[in-house]
Amino acid sequence: MTFEEYVGSRGPALVRLARLLTGDEHRAEDLTQEVLSRAYVHWRKISRADRPDVYVRRMLVNANNSWWRRRSNRELSIDTFVDRPHRGDLGGEAAERDEMWRLILGLPDRQRAVLVLRYYEDLDDATIAQILDCSPVTVRTHAMRALANLRERCGAPAANGSRP
Repeated sequence: MTFEEYVGSRGPALVRLARLLTGDEHRAEDLTQEVLSRAYVHWRKISRADRPDVYVRRMLVNANNSWWRRRSNRELSIDTFVDRPHRGDLGGEAAERDEMWRLILGLPDRQRAVLVLRYYEDLDDATIAQILDCSPVTVRTHAMRALANLRERCGAPAANGSRP
């Protein structure tokens, strides 16, 4: 597969993954463009790999983590929440989704990446482990901790002994 074919078929999915990782549409586009420009230079090596999509996704996750490590890229967010909306209120439901995304964006990088790859990209633990360069057990641990963190911050009861 040529680089152009890869970008044509997987480009929108990569931008979506970046948007879910970053929480910012414009930064996601910049991040994807930066990763694809680096992938282009090494495309022969990447395309010979077993699963080039896993390799490029790993590049995307790592680039996002590297961006946050730079001291100049720290943003301060303010936790200001409105009262819970009534059922059937579409604006209220959108506000709840927005509030949940703010909580997800507040998770540590690895935990957020695991949730995005598992629940939004619908990847299995083994593939996520390849992307994040860790073991499947570590993926499950990050998912468990992330969900526990979200439950605690939302005031939801903890899941006792059940798998997330």
